[in-house]
This record gives sequence, C-alpha cells and structure tokens, in this order.
Amino acid sequence: MNLRIGLGLALLAAALDQLTKWWIVTEVMRPPQVIEVTPFFNLVLGYNRGVSFGMFNMHGDTGRWLLAGLAATITIALIVWMWRAEKPWIAGALGLIIGGAVGNLWDRVFVGAVVDFLDFHAAGYHWPAFNIADSAIFCGAAILIWDSFVTSADDA
Repeated sequence: MNLRIGLGLALLAAALDQLTKWWIVTEVMRPPQVIEVTPFFNLVLGYNRGVSFGMFNMHGDTGRWLLAGLAATITIALIVWMWRAEKPWIAGALGLIIGGAVGNLWDRVFVGAVVDFLDFHAAGYHWPAFNIADSAIFCGAAILIWDSFVTSADDA
C-alpha cells in the first residue's frame, strides 16, 4: 500500500511539473518576459543547467549528462527506500522527491536544462527561480526531516 501511495505521488508530481513547464514555455512566455503577478511574485522563464540555485552550472553536454546520470542514480536509490518504507507519509515524501527528480531529469534529457519559472522576491532580493518539481522535492524533504524529529522524540 505504501508503495502505491509513493508511486502515485511521484507520478502526480512529475505530471504536474511537466504540464506547468509545457504551459509556461508554449503559452505564457511567448515571447519570454517577466509577468508581475503580485508585488512579491513574478513568472519568468529560466533554464538552469546546474543544480539547486544554479550551483555547478555546466554548459555543454558533459555536465548535462553527468547531472542526469546522478539524478537517475539517486532516483533509483529513493525508489528502493520507498519500497522498504513502513510509514505511508515516508513513502509519500519519497514519492514527492522522486516525482520532482523525474520532472527535472526529463528536462535535462529532452531540453538540455531545467525549466524554472516561479520567481519570489522582496526588497530587491530575488529567490532563485524554481518550478513545481523543486517544490515537490522541498516538500518531500521537509516531511522526511519532520519525521526524523518526531521519531527521535518518540524514541527518547
């Protein structure tokens, strides 16, 4: 049952990620622009060839395939962990992370870079643009961290 929960969330996260990226690239950002949605949030179009926050930004095919291979390897390890998960929320958290990883992996393989479009800012400072996959990864990781604190507190 836990595996079904995790795989379902993985599929949902990856599908929502790819659908929103398709919509942004093909409909909203023709031509590329900055769309102010609120005083603290814009829609933008960015292509990230690195990892989180553009770190390890690598132009060219070597970096693209290196990061894609790393993401695929980590995804396989997370699927094994999810398969062994005893708690449904752990399987769900891992599913969110896997779905986000697959969404961004798809971009690396077929676009050459990860499509980012959500831009939050305040007082002239911008958080690096991100996407639905990044949000799913963040939420899944937050649930795992929360569980580690709750489990530790229960054991004490």
